[in-house]
Amino acid sequence: MDIQFYGANCVALTYKGNRLVVDDNLASLGGKDILRSDDIVLFTGEHPEVKVQARLIVDQPGEYEVGDFSITGIAAQAHMDDSTKKLATIYKITAGDVDVLITGHIYPDLSNAQQEAIGTVDVMVVPVGGNGYTLDAVGALKVIKDVEPKLVIPTHYADKALGYEVPQQDLAAALKELGMEPKETTAKLKLKSADFPDTTQLIVLEKS
Repeated sequence: MDIQFYGANCVALTYKGNRLVVDDNLASLGGKDILRSDDIVLFTGEHPEVKVQARLIVDQPGEYEVGDFSITGIAAQAHMDDSTKKLATIYKITAGDVDVLITGHIYPDLSNAQQEAIGTVDVMVVPVGGNGYTLDAVGALKVIKDVEPKLVIPTHYADKALGYEVPQQDLAAALKELGMEPKETTAKLKLKSADFPDTTQLIVLEKS
């Protein structure tokens, strides 16, 4: 499986010629949408209208099988909502022997039921921009400790090309607070279970 980062919380996973795109709201932030026909599309929260003929659009909890991807959507409290609401969706995506977790803009306290549903994870994609809009480094670190992924990919930090509703912390500052040094910076990450480390490491993906 390959994974690429496009800005904000948008990542694309490619496996056996199938492409799965998460949280492409880039046009609403002043960027350019990346969706194309036949993509599998996931949204972790509220989202703009999808203007392409997607293979599947998922924006709520449930279990889905499409294009060699197994997807489990787990209901979660959005970062800005109270505990009575479950308006966000965490996704665990499995392709081959690799498990990827997309947290989205969640409140950082995972319940026992959520942790059980998440189970073992190889890679976790987590926002770090904070400022009340999404997880900051402290919240991200709490989720990392609860999930214990092998690799962590930070997203949703300051980007001059995107106009966030709430200014986001820059990546260097977030990583300093997170206390994790990047093991690698790369434009595209090729995920193979045989290459995963024994302890959690952080990978920075350059924006495609």
